[in-house]
Amino acid sequence: MAESSIEWTELTWNPTTGCSKISQGCKFCYAEVMSRRLHAMGIKKYKDNFKLRIHPKELETPFKWNKPKVVFVNSMSDLFHKDVPLEFIKRVFKVMNQCPQHTFQVLTKRADLVERYNRHLTWTENIWMGVSVEDERVIDRIDHLRYTDAHIKFLSLEPLIGGLPSLDLTNIDWVIVGGESGHGARPIKKEWVLDIKRKCDEADVPFFFKQWGKAAFNPNPNDPTIAADHKHHAKGGCRLNGRVYRNMPKR
Repeated sequence: MAESSIEWTELTWNPTTGCSKISQGCKFCYAEVMSRRLHAMGIKKYKDNFKLRIHPKELETPFKWNKPKVVFVNSMSDLFHKDVPLEFIKRVFKVMNQCPQHTFQVLTKRADLVERYNRHLTWTENIWMGVSVEDERVIDRIDHLRYTDAHIKFLSLEPLIGGLPSLDLTNIDWVIVGGESGHGARPIKKEWVLDIKRKCDEADVPFFFKQWGKAAFNPNPNDPTIAADHKHHAKGGCRLNGRVYRNMPKR
C-alpha cells in the first residue's frame, strides 16, 4: 500500500506486480519504468523487475486501514493479465467484498477477460471497474466492460493518443482523460478532449481531465496549473478552456 499522487485516487494496492505490453497505450508504461527504479533500490517485491508476480500476502493489507479509503488496485500491474489465475482474482475480489468501507478502483486493458470472468466474480458496490482506451483501435474494450455486473463502470482515456469519434458512453458512469507524459510522450490534441467532454455532457457522465501530459501539449502556455506549487498541479497542467474538471461518480 502506498499513498498516491494520482489525482483520482488516494492509495495504491498491488496484489500483483509486473505486466506485458498489448497495445500502443503500453509503449511508455510508467509502471515498467517505476519497477526498474524499485528493482535498482533493492525493493524485494520488485526483485524480478517487471515480470508478472503474484503477492498473496498483500491480500491482508486492506484489513489494516483504519479509515475508509479510495484505492487504485494494481497501479503496477493488471489484475486481469492472462497469466493471473482466476482463482487469485477471485481472492482479490473476496477481500474487496469484505471491505465495503473502502472504494476499490480496478483498471485493465484486458477487458475481454473481465467479461469472460464476470460470472465468477462478486461485484459489490464498492468495486469500480474501468478499462483503458488510448485510441479508436482499442475502443472495443468498452463493449466488454459494458457487459459486466460492475456497479460503477469507468473509462481511463489515458494516454489519449488519438481521437475517439465513435465513443459511446451508454452504461458508463465516469470518464478520465489524460495526455501522455515522460520521455518520448506523444501529443494530445485539444479537439479530442473537447469532443469527449461534449459527449460526457450529453450523456450526463462525470468528466475528469487529469493532465495535458507536457506543458508543450497544453494549448494555454499560461495555464497556472503547470506550476508545481499550484493546488491543482498536474503534468503539463490540467485546465481546459480555463477550468479544472475533476468530477467523480457518486459513491
